[in-house]
Amino acid sequence: MKKFYTNYINTFRGLSKEVWWLAFITLINRAGTMVIPFLSLYLTKNLNFLLSDVGWIMSFFGLGSVAGSWIGGKLTDKIGSYRVMFFSLLGTGFSFVALQFVTSFIGFCAGIFGLMLIADAFRPAMYVALNAYSKSENKTRSVTLIRLAINLGFSAGPAIGGIIIATIGYKGLFWIDGITCLSAGILLLQVLNPKKSKVLDKLSVKNPVSAYSDSVFWIFLLAMMLFGAVFMQYFSTMPLYYKDVYFLSEQQIGLLLGMNGLVIFLLEMPLIKWLEDSKFSKVGLMLFGGILIAISFVVLLLFNWAGILIIGMFLMTVGEMIAFPFSNAFAMERARKGNQGEYMALYTIAFSFSHIFSHNSGLQLVSSLGFNTTWMIVTAVAALSAFFMLLLLAMLKKEKQILT
Repeated sequence: MKKFYTNYINTFRGLSKEVWWLAFITLINRAGTMVIPFLSLYLTKNLNFLLSDVGWIMSFFGLGSVAGSWIGGKLTDKIGSYRVMFFSLLGTGFSFVALQFVTSFIGFCAGIFGLMLIADAFRPAMYVALNAYSKSENKTRSVTLIRLAINLGFSAGPAIGGIIIATIGYKGLFWIDGITCLSAGILLLQVLNPKKSKVLDKLSVKNPVSAYSDSVFWIFLLAMMLFGAVFMQYFSTMPLYYKDVYFLSEQQIGLLLGMNGLVIFLLEMPLIKWLEDSKFSKVGLMLFGGILIAISFVVLLLFNWAGILIIGMFLMTVGEMIAFPFSNAFAMERARKGNQGEYMALYTIAFSFSHIFSHNSGLQLVSSLGFNTTWMIVTAVAALSAFFMLLLLAMLKKEKQILT
């Protein structure tokens, strides 16, 4: 046990102070995002929206994310990552508080679009800042630390959120979300001031390649968009599956979702360190992670007992632990060819597009065809994502041969 603890601690060594602060700010911010996992339940239970209505609202969620990521990338290249992150956190805090007072369908579509436009401007800016604050050899582990912060916050958030819903109701979630975002913004202002922060990787590209003309990167983005469409079912259709098929309460759903973040917190950094030292390629690892997430849906079709929910969540979690850090590291590595904000914006937009289509289509499929048929279609989408990852491997091999 002592050896495991020592090895676990050693995997965190060498990361810069700024990366740790960025991770802590992300933890504070993410711990407050309790509304998101319960959004579909809130809309159907408290506001009495139909599943089809919820699907469209989630599409506006994705549209706002796309717009925010694109604007965030543009602003990052123009005014810098620090300002974009600060104003995004500040605006998100006020937006969360205001959203609780919106009760109409059209109003909620507009409200969730505006919230995500402001909130997701943070992501490309954060990735660019992370790239600057990390040494080349620490990029993947720096990304993993940020993910640990996100998932630690996400493991605590739903669990606490379930308790808050059971005691004071959904309104409390909006207030806590808003306050934590504002707190994260104030902390950013204090600890990551550009005058005090140390940049470890100053990258200046004289003739930057446009991300829009990088065909290899576009195949990668397509694979990630499909991968995201599969993964995101766990945060829209899956909570309804837990409630409608296995009759879990909000608190039980929160604990099950919280398990995802806890496993990631305990195991992801050692796993990533081990995989980094292996001979596997980033794209090969992304492919394996995608296959594990596909299997997490297949087991739901094969078995009909409550314990399979835990097994499915575990498979999804391991797949996520492998796929996301290496896809992120691949995008940051590719971004060194051009404008970093542009590249990282497109990377985040790929997942934002997933938000637009995956939540809505998943909910519409469940409403018309049921859960089992939906899981079959989701598995087919995962297979298509795997095909594009294999194509990406072939293109990278050919690119390498041309360069050598």
